[in-house]
Amino acid sequence: MPEPMRQYKKYEYLLPEPVEGSRNRNMWKWFVYIIECEDGSYYTGITWCPSDRWEQHVTCNGSVYTSKHKSKSVVYMEEFEDLECARNREKQIKGWTRKKKEKLISGEWGKNWE
Repeated sequence: MPEPMRQYKKYEYLLPEPVEGSRNRNMWKWFVYIIECEDGSYYTGITWCPSDRWEQHVTCNGSVYTSKHKSKSVVYMEEFEDLECARNREKQIKGWTRKKKEKLISGEWGKNWE
């Protein structure tokens, strides 16, 4: 019986080149972003390649949410060196109210504020 394939192997060819030759996935740069949709709502996501991810959102292949609400523009982005930190930040922002997200986008709150 063949060994089960690890989940990430299927899409491994889509992953970025490691930073400075490292083979550790945690050494890549990761980005948490907020997209404003045409209806004024916000979508928060994570990616390793902002330009490719934006193209996916614009062509309605990025997420079910942006396919339905239509992406207008990227209004905020943070860069991380650690995937786990980026994931935690994405979850944190997704849990925020609209008002809190707007303060982050406008610069009223720094990225380290809770």
